[in-house]
Amino acid sequence: MLPEVGYSWGDVGSGLDKAMLALIGVLFALGLVSVYSAGISARTSTVAYVVRQSVWAGVSAVAYVAILRVGYRNFIRLSYWLYGATVLILVALDAMGAASKGAVRWFQIGPLSFQPAELGKVALILVLSRFCSRYPPDNLKNLFGALAISGVSVVLVLLQPDLGSSLVYVAIIFAILAVAGAPVKYLGSMVMTGIVAMPFFWKTLKTYQQMRLIVFLDPYRDPQGAGYNVIQSRIAVGSGGLWGKGFLQGTQGRLHFLPEPHTDFIFSVFAEEFGFVGGVAVVALFALLFWRMLRGAFRTKDTRAKLLCIGVVAWMWFQVMESIAMSMGLAPITGLPLPLFSYGGSSLLMVGVALALVQSVSISYVKEKFPQM
Repeated sequence: MLPEVGYSWGDVGSGLDKAMLALIGVLFALGLVSVYSAGISARTSTVAYVVRQSVWAGVSAVAYVAILRVGYRNFIRLSYWLYGATVLILVALDAMGAASKGAVRWFQIGPLSFQPAELGKVALILVLSRFCSRYPPDNLKNLFGALAISGVSVVLVLLQPDLGSSLVYVAIIFAILAVAGAPVKYLGSMVMTGIVAMPFFWKTLKTYQQMRLIVFLDPYRDPQGAGYNVIQSRIAVGSGGLWGKGFLQGTQGRLHFLPEPHTDFIFSVFAEEFGFVGGVAVVALFALLFWRMLRGAFRTKDTRAKLLCIGVVAWMWFQVMESIAMSMGLAPITGLPLPLFSYGGSSLLMVGVALALVQSVSISYVKEKFPQM
């Protein structure tokens, strides 16, 4: 099948959700400031992290614009192929990926690395949006079909092992199924099945994953080992007080107590320097971004587009909630990056792609409702 015609520059300009774009820019800028500050505590060149993140931002911006021109419909039309290719990449990762800290999650090409699990989030949203729009999960046959398709990627990511990303996949699947019309009794049964399976799932976890869950309940059980990250992150967030210590004045970061400050605990860096007020401001900015994304989902009449937007919101919301919560010791440490904030090219690029797809939905709505514009 031939792809549909994309959007002209005029369509993009007239339909662009400028408020959404501004929120993305502000959040990235605040993240870049935090990455700069975290670079000091990472015992490396402060500028290096900022330069690399800026380069990835440029790549993400090019991808963002390209996707706006192509349009979300063409990506959904190719979703089965994209998802199939992603599954093959995840399979190949086990044989060809780079191992780090007991996990195989990256392809390493010279100084560059890429995490396929991030690509999998976009591919999963696209394929589920298409499948559930055509086969609503309001009966067991369609529900099991959707679970069978999406379960492949969940299992492959769990085998890396990457528990954090697999939980994001589960959040995406649950949200799309719920909005696509899955009955409450089916969703409730899925939740109950997950709860009942927890004791069996516990035995499949790696030792370090089990310790992360144990120290979440009591970090002082192993204060110099598995609990160290939680304790230091709590201290960083708490020491920021109401207004924070000021930019580049965070002692936990500067004295190198805070582990992985530029990735896993980037919010701790920000909270220590800008305090409770700064932290609340960041949460408010993310909330506004989610509202703009949901606005696009509520306005469109295309079920595929609606499910696409919901899937992206579920992904971003879960990672924001988990990343911020684990920084304060309110959730287990999973290593999930804070979208638009944490250092990392794979995450930034795929977040940009997902946000561009959502933006494309808004452009399509304006083009169809106001064709004369």
